[in-house]
Amino acid sequence: MEMETFDNLSGVSFRPQESLSIGAQLHRILRAAIIRGDLVPGQAISEIEISKKFSVSRQPVREAFIKLGEERLIEVLPQRGTYVRKISVKEVLDARHLREIIEVSIVREVAEKHDAELIRTLRELVAAQKQVPQGDNQSFLLLDEEFHRTLALSAGREYAWRVTEGIKAQMNRVRFLTFGSATPMQQLADEHAGVIDAIEAGDADLAGKRMEQHMRTLITTLPLMAERYPEHFVAE
Repeated sequence: MEMETFDNLSGVSFRPQESLSIGAQLHRILRAAIIRGDLVPGQAISEIEISKKFSVSRQPVREAFIKLGEERLIEVLPQRGTYVRKISVKEVLDARHLREIIEVSIVREVAEKHDAELIRTLRELVAAQKQVPQGDNQSFLLLDEEFHRTLALSAGREYAWRVTEGIKAQMNRVRFLTFGSATPMQQLADEHAGVIDAIEAGDADLAGKRMEQHMRTLITTLPLMAERYPEHFVAE
């Protein structure tokens, strides 16, 4: 097996935090690297090399790997090693389906509350999204996630958000590829604004419909990305 290289992680700094275990922090770092494509599909990744890279023992790395495996972001091939998993179209569609159910339900609840402070916060997030420079996919993704997280927490659905976080990693890998190409950032920000308008109007049915349409954008862009980046996807 060839020696793993992690040149794309050279700018990543590791700062131990009391609020999170080392394993949890490593999981967050590696998860983000896989979503961004810094660790590419099919790339070999080992506990030893990651522990050296971040100057930590192998135990927290093992903990991070277990979580990444549960999210199906990495896979262990017997007698060959551990690799970043390629993207499964079926798994992405399954995750999207479940996320749609959760998020449509959440936005309907939020629309019924008609919270002025929430509406103001959401509009600020959309305004920030529209200011993200073209090509800065990472910043846009963070703002996008904050938009959906804010909706969930406003509805008091913390557990639902944790479930969503656990299933959306595969979706985010595809979405990161689409930003600025198949799905312009401006379009996504406008879709968010449309959801806010429905919430402000107190129209739960319209808010649910617009969130559903927003979630289904991925159905159109997924086959385009699989064709454009075949090396990122697994044949099914």
